[in-house]
Amino acid sequence: MSDTLFYSPTIEQDRMLPETESHHCVKVLRKQPGDAITVTDGQGVFYDCSLVDAHPKKCMVQIHGILKQPKSWPIRLHVAFAPTKQMERNEWFVEKATEIGVDKFVPMRCGFSERKDLKQERLNKIMVSAMKQSKQAVLPQLTPISSFEEVILTPFDGRKFIAHCYETEKQPLAQTYRKGENVLVLIGPEGDFTPEEVNQATQNGFESVNLGTNRLRTETACLVALHTIHVINHL
Repeated sequence: MSDTLFYSPTIEQDRMLPETESHHCVKVLRKQPGDAITVTDGQGVFYDCSLVDAHPKKCMVQIHGILKQPKSWPIRLHVAFAPTKQMERNEWFVEKATEIGVDKFVPMRCGFSERKDLKQERLNKIMVSAMKQSKQAVLPQLTPISSFEEVILTPFDGRKFIAHCYETEKQPLAQTYRKGENVLVLIGPEGDFTPEEVNQATQNGFESVNLGTNRLRTETACLVALHTIHVINHL
């Protein structure tokens, strides 16, 4: 496997790199025909390749070998979060979460949300970059932003948690979650979920949890939840 990793979701069908990847390959890394590169399709496969045509808009490659590289965690791990007002904090979270490992990001609008939309294309680029940086072959899914009600009513085969700061009966996530369980975690906006949202979630099968004694920012809470699940599954 080459140290240089590129992303092309259609590499097996067309043997081409997308324009952005081609530009990086030729103009930034100065790759030449015959040079070895590794390409991933984002679906769990690495392709050992060599450049045939080093064109800055459409590099063509020859595939010499295929290596299946499934994700390193054995479960489906989804996080639904209320995007923060500052876009750079959402970008930071998505980057770091992709490096740690997650199957699906589900942005949602909540009662106290300060941001109602997201730059999907920008976040997808960050996810691709983080996947390549961490030498992974699985790209997370990013869904369009949804309402809180849509998220809690969408079926999910696994444990469902809602992390909030209200003084209600709840367990630490690290104690109630069990290794090997698929999991969906809801993380609210800076002002937390509304009491009505917490009630709605629990009525739809979500379990109330805490992530420790400190009050965390949204993006920090998301990473703490993801890391907790990973640690338990790798014990």
